Amino acid sequence: MRLANVTCKKVEEYLTRSQTVVIPVGSIENHGKHMPLGTDTLIPDKIVELLEEKSGVMIAPTIPYGATNTIMGCTGTITLGTDGLVMILTKVTDSLFRYGFRKFVILNGHGGNNKAIETVGMQLHRRGAWLANLNWWLMAGELNPEWKGGHGGAEETAGVMGVDPSLIDYDYINEPMDLIDDVAPNMKTTGWGTVDYKGATVVFPREMHNYSGNGWYGKDEPHLATVEWGQEMLRTFADYMADFLTELEKLDLPKAEI
Repeated sequence: MRLANVTCKKVEEYLTRSQTVVIPVGSIENHGKHMPLGTDTLIPDKIVELLEEKSGVMIAPTIPYGATNTIMGCTGTITLGTDGLVMILTKVTDSLFRYGFRKFVILNGHGGNNKAIETVGMQLHRRGAWLANLNWWLMAGELNPEWKGGHGGAEETAGVMGVDPSLIDYDYINEPMDLIDDVAPNMKTTGWGTVDYKGATVVFPREMHNYSGNGWYGKDEPHLATVEWGQEMLRTFADYMADFLTELEKLDLPKAEI
């Protein structure tokens, strides 16, 4: 059930039997030369589309922008920052809380959003409500370890293929990860803002374009992705989510502290 597509009376009727609402949150950011900027929004959108076939849960409109400060500088990336996302999520959940929603499920598509989501979740818990944050790509890798992947790697590439294979730019799908040792010759770039110095990991916060010549990162090379993988993964996650929502309905609310 889409919040945007029903009347206020339908929402009132829904609230007589459920206090749960799903809020997809994504981002607009670089995922490598082969991937669309909306990857982190497109995949959650597809998951909730599949979820509608299995659950009558209320689904709020997707928030398409996220906290993507570390990826700024890659053309087309847009960031709200953590503070901006906290503000938007707070406004959205406050509005829904007023009408009686008490169980908020964030379907999250971007790791950089987690600090903001946690902040809002803590606020809601103190008010006597639950917020559950589902990071689909991490959880999919737990449901099937063969799916586990990095940023813009085969897992997310398969996810986009499961949405629409034509969104992939196959001219670039075979390009290497291309990490750049931008800090110092003796400090090898190893990952997301990290370098190795004499066997230990040091974090140097900086924008990704400084140390990535491509934009994807991980052990799962994008060219390994298939449409079949993506379709199975998204269906499996939608099934899992429907099951989780059934269990969430059974939970007692936390005691309000304020």
